[in-house]
Amino acid sequence: MKKAFITGISGQTGSYLAEHLISKGYEVHGLIRRSSIIKTDRIDHIFDKIFTYYGDVTDSLNLFNLINKIKPNEIYNLAAQSHVKVSFESPEYTSNADALGALRLLEIIKSVDSRIKFYQASTSELFGNSPAPQNENTPFEPRSPYAVSKLYSYWITKNYREAYNIFAVNGILFNHEGPRRGETFITRKVTRWCANWKNNQNIKPLEVGNMQSIRDWTDARDMVKAIYLMMQHSKADDFVIGSSIGRSVKDLIEIAFDYVGISLEWNENDEGTDKNSNKLVVRVNKSYFRPLEVNKLISDPSKAREILKWEPEISFKDMIYEMIDCDYQSFIK
Repeated sequence: MKKAFITGISGQTGSYLAEHLISKGYEVHGLIRRSSIIKTDRIDHIFDKIFTYYGDVTDSLNLFNLINKIKPNEIYNLAAQSHVKVSFESPEYTSNADALGALRLLEIIKSVDSRIKFYQASTSELFGNSPAPQNENTPFEPRSPYAVSKLYSYWITKNYREAYNIFAVNGILFNHEGPRRGETFITRKVTRWCANWKNNQNIKPLEVGNMQSIRDWTDARDMVKAIYLMMQHSKADDFVIGSSIGRSVKDLIEIAFDYVGISLEWNENDEGTDKNSNKLVVRVNKSYFRPLEVNKLISDPSKAREILKWEPEISFKDMIYEMIDCDYQSFIK
């Protein structure tokens, strides 16, 4: 039985990855960051099937002791401060966790057992405003402390792969979503608002930032399948993963609102009015804009399709509809 160690196992991607690895017969171990509020709801249903430990990727000694004790075959580094806007407010912590966290794990692999396979969760934010579509050969142009930190982790992963012959891969994942997405991310903000509106139509308008931002959104369950395929490939390599379809924030809102019966009319300020009630339901809030905007991220996953034979199976609409339905159930409970 293979052993996997997942940092960030209680996050959206970590929880789906744990489920996928369990289905493949793995013994799954995971790192959870300790806080005064217990936040394990994403993994509560599999808690009796996994081994969990408190810790943080900023703590080298803790990581070393855990890895030396568990002796995993594979390490998946998903732990991160992953909110781009927050990274401008907490750049030092973001760098410590997202950049040096990867370095700490790679150093431990080098010291403990260089045969351990390593997956580094990279991000489409590396590309910044480089022209879309973006693939493995597109120049990086990071536009936030989060993206700069992830650029370090990307390069240190490649360096350790080449210098020490470690099986280390970067998954350059574009936006991945689902019912377990954090509530501060735009897709979940939209789906929660729609679910709340179904429950109570007398609510404040949805407030969003840059409506013209274009992103490539894929279901997180499809993404973890790609992560697994990367780690089982015969050669360590880096892969761009996404749907190859770009949609604006406005597109996202229109699709979600249409599902709950709201037909939108937009004004010149990107404010949305419900055509049926003539009520304002979408408002732009400048405080949600980033100091440096990233306008257009669209993946070109041709390499993953050719080499890994990976294809996303869940459509964007089905993903958004499921998110709204799940959020609605949480409101009516």
